[in-house]
Amino acid sequence: MQDQLSQQQGAIEVLQNQVNQLKQEGLERYQDLDRRIGAGVAPAATPDNSSTGGAPSAAAGGAAAGAAAAAPAASSEPGDPAKEKLYYDAAFDLIKAKDFDKASQAFTAFLRKYPNSQYAGNAQYWLGEVNLAKGDLQGAGQAFAKVSQLYPKHAKVPDSLYKLADVERRLGHTDKVKGILQQVVAQYPGTSAAQLAQRDLQRL
Repeated sequence: MQDQLSQQQGAIEVLQNQVNQLKQEGLERYQDLDRRIGAGVAPAATPDNSSTGGAPSAAAGGAAAGAAAAAPAASSEPGDPAKEKLYYDAAFDLIKAKDFDKASQAFTAFLRKYPNSQYAGNAQYWLGEVNLAKGDLQGAGQAFAKVSQLYPKHAKVPDSLYKLADVERRLGHTDKVKGILQQVVAQYPGTSAAQLAQRDLQRL
């Protein structure tokens, strides 16, 4: 009886440790998002042609192609910068409110409605961040990959590739992580994403 109790107690401790680890990972995702919001990274969307372009990685392209094949056809509207900004800002306000489910829906709807908007690259990136905060690693990876696939000259490409590497690491795809990080360092030198990628490469 004593042995059974000891085994049960040990199993409970293992489960508690796993739960605590999941809680900590979730907290880190929220804190990372808070830091980005607090730094003023998000509200000012960057036009899609504002950065030097680079060829998207094979990993990024493959994930984006799969996502595009599964997604319904976009029902786009004629460009209206004022209306687009209202939609984009409303979606981002949902991130600030920590309503990640609605934020994900809002950014997805925005991208279907305005796929060619000057805010589309940013919306695609923040869709990845929102999905990551929700713990939806598959959705986050697809969203980050599509930034470089659909908006290859956008200023968010280095950050999105770095975040894609982080997602692949969380998914256990270590073989893909190194290649993506090396791409960030080689194609986007001088960016904060490249500095972080170089640090992570040294830790591999």
